[in-house]
Parts: sequence; structure tokens; C-alpha cells
Amino acid sequence: MMRFSKTSIPILLATTASAAVLPWNSTIPPPDANGKYTLRSTGIVASFVPYGAAISNLFVADKHNSTRDVVLGWENATFYTEDPWHDHYGSVPGRYGNRIANASFTIDGVEYKVDANEHNGTNTLHGGSNGWDYRNWTVTALTDSSITFSLFDADGEMGFPGDVLATSTYTLTPYTWHITLTALSLTKKTPLLLTSHVYWNLDGFANPDSEKVYDHELHLPFSGMRIGVDDNLIPTGELLPNKNGSVTDFWSQPKAIGKHLNDTERGPDCGAGCSFYDNAFLVGPHDKENQYVARLNSPWSGVEVKVFTDQAAFQIYSCAASNGTKPIGKSTQGLSGRPAVIQEGGCVVMEAEDWIDGINNPEWGRKQIWGPEDGLLTFNARYEFSTVY
Repeated sequence: MMRFSKTSIPILLATTASAAVLPWNSTIPPPDANGKYTLRSTGIVASFVPYGAAISNLFVADKHNSTRDVVLGWENATFYTEDPWHDHYGSVPGRYGNRIANASFTIDGVEYKVDANEHNGTNTLHGGSNGWDYRNWTVTALTDSSITFSLFDADGEMGFPGDVLATSTYTLTPYTWHITLTALSLTKKTPLLLTSHVYWNLDGFANPDSEKVYDHELHLPFSGMRIGVDDNLIPTGELLPNKNGSVTDFWSQPKAIGKHLNDTERGPDCGAGCSFYDNAFLVGPHDKENQYVARLNSPWSGVEVKVFTDQAAFQIYSCAASNGTKPIGKSTQGLSGRPAVIQEGGCVVMEAEDWIDGINNPEWGRKQIWGPEDGLLTFNARYEFSTVY
């Protein structure tokens, strides 16, 4: 059970009264002075920005009777458009998340070339250089505990065929953040892969001993396999075992993300010159409603999050590209007297999604081409927070 002190952020102390969804023809109230919309429920507060339909702040209690902002983001909504790194902070990439080999795919015998925005033009990442997380979504519904964003993605944008209508709904209930993403192909068959790209540091960069997440404990209880990739992180078609006790074994028991930091074993499947994790772990059969697919906790803050989802894969990226040049973007994070920058290993991304680049690996049998006749594609995930003492 979470505990709050009198010095905790006041909005976290309030429970949320039910509010009616605003009629579609009403004017949605404007965001705050920082361009954010803030939602509240018991033990949890979160803020969102229209750019990329992104989460920018997520406050929960820690074991020190303080609140922690546990996701990476920016202080002001305008910073998202100015960010030269564009690390997809808290956003909804699309229309096809993760990577597409050779920036191409074939539908009914027709080859499509899409925007090649990674690895010197050899593949597509997160929908291209004007993917969904580079665009301002429209707020279409708002309550004090839920917000819905919508986006129309036109035929031909980034080379993808067909019009697509997407929505992203975020809802808070006591100690829990819920995500529902949808995509509807309106006119032509097109690839769709939905995901949420959130960066986590459960200490809010305030741990005096380390600003990194290497001591965060991760458990992936249904991920005994992973997708093999080449030097550019493109799937090779192989499905590889995460052998008991190996670097990629998070299923047999929980372990610290940095447990193998000094080991010589890295494996051939986290990219050329890789440092630690950038892997798509497969999610085996499980009770999607009652069994978590990932659990992350920090021994210093005591913050723990359990992830429940209906998706069949789970990407783990341990922020290897961070090198101390990018600032921590919010005054709600960091430690006085220490440089407010993100070091290598300063965060971890957890992306629930389908099998990456399934459109170019038809032998996997993944349903990733959606036409008007296929109806609505949905993505569901929830993040349950608690405090471990």
C-alpha cells in the first residue's frame, strides 16, 4: 500500500471524483501554462501533451514518503518540438512502431517504399521522420481522470498506403495507469503496429548513489524467447531462447538490469557495438488480465510497476545511446548538486507491442496488415504501481 506524507505533492492526496466525458461538440478546456493536461486518481497523477499523444509526467509515492516523477519528458510542451534528439519520449509511434527492414514491404504483390530514417537510410524506425510521434494529436475527450487524443494519418504519408484514424486513451484509476490505443484503416490495406514508447527511471534521477537504472530489478516471467536481430536491429527471422542464467534471462527469476554489466557475454542480437539491451522479448501464453508480463522495481525508491497487456512482444531498451549530453528535462527530477543530464543506462524503455517487422517475416503468421474490412485494431495495457518497503 502506498503512503503519503504531508509534504507530498498535494494533488496526489486527492481522490478523483467521477466526471462526465465532454460532448464531442463542446470545446475542450485548454492545457495548463506548460501545455499539459493533468489527470488524477488516488495515489497517481499524470500529465500529457498533444505532441505524439505523449505522457510527460507520472507521479507516484515512494518508500521515503515522497513522490517521484518516474517517466522521462520535458517541462514544457514546446520542448518536444524543439528536442534535437527526438527520443520518442512517452509517445505513440506509428503507424508502424519499431523497425521495418529495408524501409519496404509488400501487400498483395505490390511493393511499398517508406521513409528510411535510420541507419543511413537502410530501414524505417517508428513510422519515419514524420511518424505519429512527430505530430500534434487532437484532444477529443477529457475528464479529470481520462483523456483521448485522435490523429488522422493520410494516404501516402511517409509512403504508407491508405488513410488511418488513430486514437489514444489514457485513464487513471487508483494506483493504475491504463492505455487503450486504436487504429482503423479507412481506405486501403496498410501495415499497423501500435505501441507506447515510455522511458522509465523509478528513482526520478534522485538516487544519491546512482542516476542509472542498473539496480532496477526486472522480471519478464513469460519471455523465454526473443527475436534475433542483425547489426541494425532488424529481425533475422530467428526466434532465440533466453537460456537460464544468460544475459537475456529475465524469466526464470527477477534480476537487476545491470547484473551482467561486466560480463563478456553480450550476444549477437542487440545491434552493432551494442551496450546491453535493445531486444524484443516474446510474450508466451498467460492470463492477460491477471498475470503481468513485466515487473520493474527500484530498491532505492521502492517504486514498483507491473505491466499487464494483450500484446505478444515486449521491447526492452536500456538507454545505451545516452551519453551525458542530453539534459534531464524537468524540474521534478534530478538531485541538487549533480549534473542534470542522462547518463548511459540512466533509463529503460519498456514497449509492449506485436512481433517487430512481422510484415517482412510472414512465416511468423502475425496479423499486421489491416484493411477496411478488418475493423478496429486495439492495444491495451495497464501499469499498476505499488511501494515496496
